[in-house]
Amino acid sequence: MSSAIEEILQQIPLSQLASQLGTDEQTAGAAAQQAIPALLGGLQANAQDPDGAASLEGALGQHSSSLIDGGVDLNQVDAGEGQKIVSNIFGDHAGGVAQALGGQLGGQGDLIQKMLPILAPIVMSYLAKRMGGGGAGGMLSSLLGGATAGGALGGGAAGGGIGDLLGGMLGGGQQQGAGNPMADLLGGMLGGGRR
Repeated sequence: MSSAIEEILQQIPLSQLASQLGTDEQTAGAAAQQAIPALLGGLQANAQDPDGAASLEGALGQHSSSLIDGGVDLNQVDAGEGQKIVSNIFGDHAGGVAQALGGQLGGQGDLIQKMLPILAPIVMSYLAKRMGGGGAGGMLSSLLGGATAGGALGGGAAGGGIGDLLGGMLGGGQQQGAGNPMADLLGGMLGGGRR
């Protein structure tokens, strides 16, 4: 698991998440380990398109890092806002993504579907924190080295920006996409970026 995914998971109170979802902590934790990379991967797929990247940078500029500062209180998460984020990331594929992820957990698609809108604002808050609260593309590029698990991506490529930042968080992005079943799953469903 890449450090970004671990950092986000560490901020989430699993007992509170499990309670909200009506499941046990172990199941909630396993589902979160599927859902967080899916959200990051979906954001990355959208960021491959210049319009998607600009839209995402604008959205991050409107998100505060306060949700994730000092640990997350799930009572502060607006699941309605989270559902809008999930719809923006996955579009018409949200249900299919949830079922595919849930299938990897033994048919927990409905659980993932309930979890995505809870986790989406947390992921956005985390990304806003990594950007320092600013929406400038240059800040995203400068974060690139720090966001990658092992600095796998050096400097911003021409397409650079948030797509590379997210790729680094997912463990090297495009270069290692073939070895990442999550990237393959999302790439196939989203066509490399929602149109």
